[in-house]
Amino acid sequence: MTITPPPTPRRVAFEEPEFSDPRSLVPDDLEFDVSRETTLPKPARPRTLVIANQKGGVGKTTTAVNIATALAMGGLTVLVIDLDPQGNASTALGIEHHEGVQGTYEVLTANSPIESLIKPSPESDGLWVLPATIDLAGAEIGLVSTPARESRLLHALRTFKDKYHPDYVFIDCPPSLGLLTLNALVAADEILIPIQCEYYALEGVSQLLRTINLVKGSMNDHLHLSTVLLTMYDGRTRLASQVAAQVREHFKDETLAAAIPRSVRVSEAPSYGQSVITYHSASAGAQAYLDAATEIATRGAAMNLTEERSA
Repeated sequence: MTITPPPTPRRVAFEEPEFSDPRSLVPDDLEFDVSRETTLPKPARPRTLVIANQKGGVGKTTTAVNIATALAMGGLTVLVIDLDPQGNASTALGIEHHEGVQGTYEVLTANSPIESLIKPSPESDGLWVLPATIDLAGAEIGLVSTPARESRLLHALRTFKDKYHPDYVFIDCPPSLGLLTLNALVAADEILIPIQCEYYALEGVSQLLRTINLVKGSMNDHLHLSTVLLTMYDGRTRLASQVAAQVREHFKDETLAAAIPRSVRVSEAPSYGQSVITYHSASAGAQAYLDAATEIATRGAAMNLTEERSA
């Protein structure tokens, strides 16, 4: 199954007038239930993946943005929840997130419904974003005395999914294991870990896995590591090959066949407010993310068959 990207890159215009009040949007306008031509298989139920790795610079946001875009271009409905106060995922998907824009912070601290705050991304039809602003940096302090503070995102997302049934939800986390990431781990069913093909690549993963086991044992029994993606792979170096082999040995079933190469185009795309898939579709990085997205969707279809057989 293949995804056909647009032929030419484009720049996103940020001069568009803002919405007067995002909460004035009518939920029915989201059109999550409108069928579109699908070239990728749909999962039987919404899949919620948290993209986590407390080690910075491994490609978490880049992976969230490009996998989500590729799946949406394949005809699926995708929601990206930006949980990083830096708002890089919002930037890369062409969504404004300056001070005053409401988004993840209001969902966590004020119980605002997700559907009233998400914005459609210009990257693809069917792709929606819940933006993050710098206000989110204070959310952990503000939630300290809040009851069930680790499950705020879970309740909001559960209500949204029950009503709109998106195919995929991706949660982009900050490079830490604080309360924001904990909210993501409690709200998700699956974990996608991007691992950089460099020295000490697996060093931080062991700590993340310990955290996952703690969450799984006490707050989210459904959480499991389903996907590992090799990033910044340089096949010309022996080190990258050795790290890739080590990761595939440790995570034999979870590691995708596709590996994301080091690519100048991947680094350039966010400055244009785009994914690399729409910025330069012919680049090696774009093709690798398209392959990874296809593999994720295909695995989702295989999960459907497994559930049917066990039913």
